[in-house]
Amino acid sequence: MDLSTLFRTKENLNLDKNTLTALRYIAIFGQFIAINIVYYYLKLEFPINESYVVIFFGLLTNLFLQFRIKVNQLKDTYASFFLLYDLIQLSILLYLTGGIFNPFSFLLIIPAIVSSTFLSMGTTITLSIITSFFLFLLSHFYLPLPGVDTNIFNVPNFYKFGILASILIGLVFLSYFGIRFSGETKKRSEALNKLQEVIAKEYELESLGGQAAAAAHSLGTPLATISVVAKELKKEIGSNKEISKDIDLLISQTKRCSEILKKISKKQIEEDSFINLIKLEDLLEEIITSFKETSSKKIDLLNKNDQNKINIQRTPEIIYGLRNFIGNAVKFSKSKIEVNLESDKKMIKIEINDDGPGIPEDIINIIGEPYIKSKSKELSSNSGLGLGTFLGKTLLERQGANLQFKRNSKLGGALVVISWSPNSFTNV
Repeated sequence: MDLSTLFRTKENLNLDKNTLTALRYIAIFGQFIAINIVYYYLKLEFPINESYVVIFFGLLTNLFLQFRIKVNQLKDTYASFFLLYDLIQLSILLYLTGGIFNPFSFLLIIPAIVSSTFLSMGTTITLSIITSFFLFLLSHFYLPLPGVDTNIFNVPNFYKFGILASILIGLVFLSYFGIRFSGETKKRSEALNKLQEVIAKEYELESLGGQAAAAAHSLGTPLATISVVAKELKKEIGSNKEISKDIDLLISQTKRCSEILKKISKKQIEEDSFINLIKLEDLLEEIITSFKETSSKKIDLLNKNDQNKINIQRTPEIIYGLRNFIGNAVKFSKSKIEVNLESDKKMIKIEINDDGPGIPEDIINIIGEPYIKSKSKELSSNSGLGLGTFLGKTLLERQGANLQFKRNSKLGGALVVISWSPNSFTNV
């Protein structure tokens, strides 16, 4: 279990005002309808006027929240105040209508559950403790509902304890679920935001390359003009060595600038053709070569049965995805990595094998989820198996790929299988 999910702080935790207002209106309306049905339809007498007063003050606080609180997102302090008020208000209402034996007494746990989903761990614990205290009081102190056989309420203590215990168990379970659910939702949101950042950066780099090429093309003509004018000036000056020396310097620097711009333009042309279309085998070779430059481990590209020799679009998604999984193999392997490319009319498949510790049993079924953790010592000391794998998997799947993760490859370590249907690249 990720403790960071449990021990959340007040920072960046808030509750939408409209959500809380709507929930409180629903609760107030439900309370009003319930007491009227019980009093007028079921003919059970209880302090209905006092109950109206309690509900009325709940309505006033909600109107204050809706029209006087100007912020749309309630911070932990504000939200906890209104939830605490709801807890007290409902406890008073339950005291007037049978205490813990009221069928609606379980609703007392709702403020703590709302807190577990949106607010800090400290606020949730505080509200849970207060809720438990009120439930205990309501199991001993309450106004029984007249009209019902009073012997019903003279139940053994163990029965009262059972009702109290069941509600408290529900409180703990639902609060824990709320904390875990909100934590996982937040993590997924963060992971998706990082995914968008990766894609945006890749496209930004491409855009910068295009701008550089355009600038090189635009500056070429002015530099050529300067060079021509400088040469003409040199002819006219003739024997003036001082000025002639300066003009020579001008001509040489202009020539240098032109050469630099030509290189930029040439590089961009090469990159453009490379980015747009590339054989999958060549792309893998390029990625593997980049890792060979920084790692002493043996990385082999095996091309046993590549029948298609298909060209693909060199998209940032495919590049990042393949680099991530090959990089993981390099990171976790002992000394050897094999990347096997196979293709036929039905499937294009890449297998990434390594001789590392393999994928642990405790995470094999959740590989690709963000922020996963393993009990394995080999993997716990390294990063990159959580968010990076999630990003790589998501990016490749957006390009039509299907991914499989297996514990043991032919080298004894992990095996990642990435496959496409040839139809995925028919438009290339």
